Amino acid sequence: MAGQLRISVGQHSDKGRKETNQDFLGFSIPPEPQLTAKGAALCLADGISSSPVSQVASQAAVNGFLADYYCTSDAWSVKKSARCVLFALHAWLHSQTRQSQFRYERDKGYVCAFSALIIKSTTAYLFHAGDVRIYRLRNGALELLTNDHRLWVSPVQSYLSRALGMNPHAELDHREVPVERDDVFLLATDGVYEHVDSTTIIETLAAAWNDLGEAARLIVRTAHDNGSDDNLSLQIARVDALPDGRADEIVRQRNELPLPPALNARMELDGYRILREIRASHRSHIYLAQDMHTGTPVVLKTPSVDLSGDPAYLDRMLLEEWIARRVDNAHVLKAWPPHRQRSYLYVVTEFIEGQTLDQWMRDNPRPDVETVRGIVEQIARGLRALHRLEILHQDLRPNNVMIDSAGTVKIIDFGAARVAGIVETASPLEAYQILGTEQYAAPEYFLGEGGTARSDLFSLGVITYQMLSGDLPYGAQVSRSRTRSAQTKLRYRSLTDGELEVPLWMDEAIKKAVHPAPYRRHAALSEFLHDLRYPNAAFLRKARAPLLERNPAAFWRVVSLVLLVIVIVLLAND
Repeated sequence: MAGQLRISVGQHSDKGRKETNQDFLGFSIPPEPQLTAKGAALCLADGISSSPVSQVASQAAVNGFLADYYCTSDAWSVKKSARCVLFALHAWLHSQTRQSQFRYERDKGYVCAFSALIIKSTTAYLFHAGDVRIYRLRNGALELLTNDHRLWVSPVQSYLSRALGMNPHAELDHREVPVERDDVFLLATDGVYEHVDSTTIIETLAAAWNDLGEAARLIVRTAHDNGSDDNLSLQIARVDALPDGRADEIVRQRNELPLPPALNARMELDGYRILREIRASHRSHIYLAQDMHTGTPVVLKTPSVDLSGDPAYLDRMLLEEWIARRVDNAHVLKAWPPHRQRSYLYVVTEFIEGQTLDQWMRDNPRPDVETVRGIVEQIARGLRALHRLEILHQDLRPNNVMIDSAGTVKIIDFGAARVAGIVETASPLEAYQILGTEQYAAPEYFLGEGGTARSDLFSLGVITYQMLSGDLPYGAQVSRSRTRSAQTKLRYRSLTDGELEVPLWMDEAIKKAVHPAPYRRHAALSEFLHDLRYPNAAFLRKARAPLLERNPAAFWRVVSLVLLVIVIVLLAND
């Protein structure tokens, strides 16, 4: 089709003379409108032989990149989208090593060399960490476009100096090169490029020009026959046609999408018909809309005009859509698939027909314990799905939890979410800014500390407490306690003091979940859920808290009364 990007791809990977193939490769050429909006992507990962789990890292890196890159907002540039995805992947791989038996041996952990090539419009974008090379063949000449990240300790021995998952912080090379028709790009591991010369590659490509898969197999076989003792992987991409490069597309590549106009009922926007406004605030406008192509109701969210000049807020809003696309879980809000190219900046998600947990609590002021457990367990499943991808919600509260008409609980609104790896690109002020709601935010946020999964657990514990009692475990004191000393003075209000029929062991489980010190909380959400459903022996053995701890005012009233009686007795004896 004239005026559209067309690419042919061929690839081949072989374990060679090794027992295991630690390489992994993949590519994606999506249909329109994503081909124009995001481009075609190829990526190749090379595991390191010293690691017994490096092949797992290679597969996770390739599959994760190809899935997550196309989940990023169309309003983001290729560079921003790819870097955000790779930073997140790097952080996840590094965390897997830290949690494994190899935490002190990074060369045995979840590490791999990685290169990605994205071709969008008339530009090729290269992202690179390690020694997987990217070449370009143009006019009969083979040009190396990447630098190997290797540290040579002798003429015959070297080590990777950069790789995905290797160090606490990601270091990536990025390069952009113009693309011409009939350009050929090759991604190759050292098992291939160290054993095949450029002449052989060029001649093989010329002979198998119409079958790039066969060309890749022939080049890999040649490298093997020439004595390669490593895994061998090669990808070949040929640019068969380029888009017209119209002026409006060039401008769109250079600038972010504009904000949409003021929306009213019956208006149409990029194939969506606005039905009504759901909610408006100083931060955003949320509408119920209908996808005119499928007839399905959806939610369309646009930024407020007041924040249109705040890049950090706009990035967070677009990050919401990426998270919703990445996480595939029944208890997490889903993003609406992009069927058409967008003209404006907005976010589209599924429409949940139901009510917020906040409204549910108003309608059910005294729920039974089992119903509360069921809701908490569903919220925890959604949180676990986020945490597995190194995502903290950071604003878990009743208004950000929906219960649909079938009783399924879903976590919504990721405007305050923090994705590991991406946060390292923010300034320290942005990284530790309190974005959540104060009544539900964990105490460590008020000390300027970064959150952890236990911070989301604290918020879930507060919600559990509120569903049972209608109150907060510390009232409004948490947000006012902005020193460690002040937080040690916070006193938990036991659920067993009033008329609530909450078992003591369950109250102790909630008390542990909302402890002011993160290290005193449950180590995992599963532990909290278990303690909510099954009596913990440690809690059963624990005696009822003394009156001084449960009710200091009552304790001192009793002490005063006793002292008064003693004084009266002494005076009477005189």
